[in-house]
This record gives sequence, C-alpha cells and structure tokens, in this order.
Amino acid sequence: MPGYTTRKLSLTVGGEPWRLRVLSDLQQFGDPDGHGERLGISSAQWSLFGQVWPAGRLLAQAMYRFELTGERILELGCGIGLASLVLQRRGANVVASDVHPLAEPFLAYNSALNSLPAVHYRQLRWDMPLPTLGHFDVIIASDVLYERGHAELIERVISRHANDDAQVVITDPGRGNSASFTRLMDVQGYSLEESRCPMDDHDAPPHRGRLLHYRRGVAGVCAA
Repeated sequence: MPGYTTRKLSLTVGGEPWRLRVLSDLQQFGDPDGHGERLGISSAQWSLFGQVWPAGRLLAQAMYRFELTGERILELGCGIGLASLVLQRRGANVVASDVHPLAEPFLAYNSALNSLPAVHYRQLRWDMPLPTLGHFDVIIASDVLYERGHAELIERVISRHANDDAQVVITDPGRGNSASFTRLMDVQGYSLEESRCPMDDHDAPPHRGRLLHYRRGVAGVCAA
C-alpha cells in the first residue's frame, strides 16, 4: 500500500476534456523511506504537488493558447503537470520538472489516462545545478513564488537554463513575492507584460491570479 489515496478528476481546458489522477485531499501523506524529507519536503508540504490548483489551471489555459513554433519548453514545479500535458497534446517539445518523488509517476499515469505519450520529465531541485537539463526557449511555472526565497532561486534556474531570447511565463495568485522576482528578471534584461487571462472553461473556478509574461520583444500568450 502506498500510504495515500487518490481520486479521479474531470475538467476541461480550452473546451477539451481531461481526466486526472490526483490525491484525494490535502491530508494525504506517504514517505515511508524518508525520500521526500531528504529532498526538503516537509509533511505539511508533501501533498501540495498532488492537486490541480487554480494557478495551474490558468497556466494550462495559457499554454492552450500559446503560439507554438518549435520552442523547447520547460515547466518548473510541475506537480500534476496539467500545463505540460496540454502542451504534449499540442505536440510541443516540453520537459516537466519537479522535486517531489511522486511527480514523475503521477505525470506518466495521467499521460496514459489521456492517451498521450509520457511527458519527458526531470527531477530538478532549484538550489542545485543540473547541467544535463540543457537550455530552453520558454520556461513556465504556476504559483512558484509562495516563499520569499523562491524569487532568487527561480531566477537562478532561469539564468542557468534559458536561451538568450527565452520567454518566461508564470501564473501568480498574488502572494507578494512577484515584485522582487520582477526586479531580478529586469537585471537579466526581461520586460514584464502582466495580464489576466480568462478562466473561460465552464467548469473553471473563479480566479483572480495574474499571468506574468517576461520577454524580449515576443508576442503575449493571451492574444486571441
């Protein structure tokens, strides 16, 4: 027995149906060998990867609209990985990443559940370089600025893995750390376009989060 329970979730992105296996609730926990703890994941944080959060759904909708022209795309802190799954269905060259030890098997299961090839996955700690990960044209993430130190950690990941003309797309529910992240991105030469992409699927919950699009002369992702 894994020590946790799951449920099946049905939702739509861009009007298209998705089925996902997620954790039953936020009380689930299963770390019998201490692997998660060694990675710095506390018992309180352990279940957070296993839900579809509003910011993750907003990112998935943004990726449904994103104009694909062969970009190599990296998702940071993918969790269940809905945005990466949407990109995979669209034929994008996407790599999903997370630190949680269960992110990869959940992502593989949900790929199969939606009749997709498995999304390419790499376990990635933001505080440890991973040179073999390579470089990307687009880096995406949802609700990753939830702790004060994350702005600097993520800026460093971007610095290590972004191509010179890369775009960065982050959905942020407004936890108060985006301003420091924007200042760090400005040092790298990125300008910010902030927007409120619609959560326009009929079953999507209301969401007041923002989409932060850092770029160098590239069109925004919320264009029709």
